[in-house]
Amino acid sequence: MANVLVVDDEVGIREFIAEALEAQYTTVTAPDGESALRELSTRGFDLMLTDLKMPGMSGLTLLERAKELQPDLEVIVLTAHGTVSTAVEAMKKGAFDFLQKPVSGPEELRLLVARALERRRLLAEKECREREPESPPLTYGDATMATVVTTLKKVARTEATVLLCGESGTGKEVAARAIHSWSARSLGPFVAINCAALSDNLLESELFGHEKGAFTGASAARRGRIELAAQGSFFLDEVGELKPELQAKLLRVLQERTFDRLGGSRTLTADVRWIAATNRNLLAMVKSGLFREDLYHRLAVFPIELPPLRERRDDILPLARALLARIAASVGRRGLMLSADAERSVVQSEWSGNVRELANALERAAIVCEGAEVTPENLDPTPVWRNKSLVSGQPSGTAGSNAPVNSNSETLESMERRTIETALAAVDGNRRRAAERLGIGERTLYDKLKRYGL
Repeated sequence: MANVLVVDDEVGIREFIAEALEAQYTTVTAPDGESALRELSTRGFDLMLTDLKMPGMSGLTLLERAKELQPDLEVIVLTAHGTVSTAVEAMKKGAFDFLQKPVSGPEELRLLVARALERRRLLAEKECREREPESPPLTYGDATMATVVTTLKKVARTEATVLLCGESGTGKEVAARAIHSWSARSLGPFVAINCAALSDNLLESELFGHEKGAFTGASAARRGRIELAAQGSFFLDEVGELKPELQAKLLRVLQERTFDRLGGSRTLTADVRWIAATNRNLLAMVKSGLFREDLYHRLAVFPIELPPLRERRDDILPLARALLARIAASVGRRGLMLSADAERSVVQSEWSGNVRELANALERAAIVCEGAEVTPENLDPTPVWRNKSLVSGQPSGTAGSNAPVNSNSETLESMERRTIETALAAVDGNRRRAAERLGIGERTLYDKLKRYGL
């Protein structure tokens, strides 16, 4: 439920607005600008309605200071007949719209409030989409997945916290997105974060957001992903990688449904549906003291195991075809197809890395393939600098050399650095997608970025 702050020095107007909105929103009232700022400094709001002409602090000044405290706050200004020009000025300063007093009735008020909150939701969704890559379908009809899909649909209709378990690359995020799309929160945002992909400090900021000046480089306030997921679903991928300190902070959010931004003092509400995922044995981690037992029980309200790709063979070929079409388009090879032999090879392979390994193999194949069809040889995972057919110079292992050789006599380190730079450039700096292209873990990529100063 959205939080709305109503600011007006006339008690009758405050009560009218609060009464008109309280059935749909959590409303808080304030008689003046100073009182409003105290509320804004202690808790988060989605929308503020404020009168322009009040004793003491004006509505314009309140608007400016409110935006400093909460930059994403939507604001509607209330104006009398003679101050429409001032209301226009307020919109230039960031107000969503203005409403002339006396208000014709509660329906006009509710409609404008709904429009303002809808814009806030759409902006949050846009930001989420920009942060997250597209996912493939959950299944292509394999019978092994039928029970899993049925279970996902059943739990989606509830607000239960779900823990998705399974090997790396089995599609846990795809399953999480499916739960969201089948839930009552489907019109809200779906926000994901990979707990293994970020350093501890950066992960905390990404989760909870931060205020201006919270740490070196925090030049402006920024909403965290939990805040962006309001009225939607929040997906914690690789939750087993959380360090003990962050486990404790996450437990507090799950228990109390509230949190604070880094460097902030106001309490924000975590109005989200929680979905977590891990490829580790969390119960074993609990027994060894690496994962909090109380947090485990909060997350594992409804655990679901996702089968590996090798146990759902009927999904492999249609998935491979769909992935190749997408990959081929991204590398400028539209129309590229798997040969009959390549299709048989794809279906018979074990794919211990699951969908991620399959996608990596297909991307390599799309790059090295000479004709219109991918062959089994193109799917060979041998690194390029060791594959005789792909190197114009002599093969590696030539006498007198202890390092891989290519036509430019690069060292392994310089090749690795260049490969990482190329992968990052291809995905606009998205480390998660770069790691997938490279076929390495995100934590490994993070370590290499530090090593090479990238």
